[in-house]
This record gives sequence, structure tokens and C-alpha cells, in this order.
Amino acid sequence: MKFTGGTPRGILIPFILGVICLVLCSCSLFESKIRVPVAKKIDIPVQQEPQVCNQPYCSTNLDFPLSLVSKPMIYVNKAERRLWLIQDQVLVRDYHVGLGPSPRGDKYFRGDGRTPEGEYFICSKNGSSQYYKSLGINYPNPKQAECGLTSGAITYSDYCQIVRANDAQKMPPSNTALGGLIMIHGGGCHMDWTLGCVAVENSAMDELFQVVKIGTPVYIVP
Repeated sequence: MKFTGGTPRGILIPFILGVICLVLCSCSLFESKIRVPVAKKIDIPVQQEPQVCNQPYCSTNLDFPLSLVSKPMIYVNKAERRLWLIQDQVLVRDYHVGLGPSPRGDKYFRGDGRTPEGEYFICSKNGSSQYYKSLGINYPNPKQAECGLTSGAITYSDYCQIVRANDAQKMPPSNTALGGLIMIHGGGCHMDWTLGCVAVENSAMDELFQVVKIGTPVYIVP
């Protein structure tokens, strides 16, 4: 056989096909030995937003056992004539109340007939009160005593007595110009008949007296 120049076509084509097969097989073999790690699904815990309430409680359970009320809070809404007993942001009791004869506005002086507003705490418990049972509220508190001293309504001696009583969680003196002896007591809530106290039905007073302790916070709002 005589070659006239170049590579015979009968040899070149099989050669090229062989090279292509060799390359493809090498790639397949190479890829089979490489294991690409598969990303595992990670469950990221979703952080819940804190519960925000536009009122002093976030839920209601009026059947909540009183025996389980360990951290009570009292919230008095003067406009709605309601007293709410709250445990851990849960409204557990809702009572109708009666107030003083001049219920609108904060209390400023003795004999104004107004129920005070602000932040207080229970400073006394009386199981044989003139009006069934009573829970004393620490009015006037040190902030009100300071305002009274600044305005000249009370003396420095009056101011010191009020502050000392509050520090000891006792009933502040009531014989100053600011008044005092503000209670949550029984006797009924059919009308605004008190001298500035918060009145409830005797049955409600029984429940409050059972769970409320000295130091229980009390919030009174307009």
C-alpha cells in the first residue's frame, strides 16, 4: 500500500473516536470519586415577639382558682367603675366599684371627696372594718407628700411622718391637709357614696381579702 501524503482517513477517524471515548470515560470516573457535600437543613428557632398589651392584662380567666393567686395586682379604673384583680397579666376577677362623691380628678386635700390616682400598695388589712372588711392604700405616698411640702400644704414634720410610714409599709397619717385613710372596703357599690375610698360588694371583699397581702401593688387610673 502506498501513501501519497497525510494520514489515511481509515486510521484517523477511529483514532479520534478513541480519544473522545477515553476523555469521556476519564471524566465520568473522576466525577464518580468526588462527593459534593449536601447542605443539611437547619431549623432556626423563630423568636417570638414579646406580648404587648394596651391594658394591664393580656388575657382573661375569671375561673382562675383564687388559691393559685400568688402575685396579685389591683387595678382600679375610675371611669369604668371597675376593680381588676390581675395575676401574671391574666385578669382573674372583675368587680364593680363605688367611689367618692366627686370621682373625677385626683385627690389633693382632705375632704375633697375624690378617690386618689397613681401608684400605691396595700399597707393594712382589717377583717372587722366599719364597712365589713378593708384593705388600706398608702395614700398619701412620698411623691404626694413632696408636692404637699413644696406647695406649703403640709409641714416638714408631716412630710417625714408620711415618708416613714410608707417605708414601713404602714398607713400614712391622715390628719394632714392631704387627707388619708383611703381604703378598698365592702359595703356595696350601688353608687359613689364613699369619702374617697373604693367600695365593692362584700362577696368581692371576701375574695380580695383572701389573696391580697401587705405590699400588693395598687394602680388607680382616671
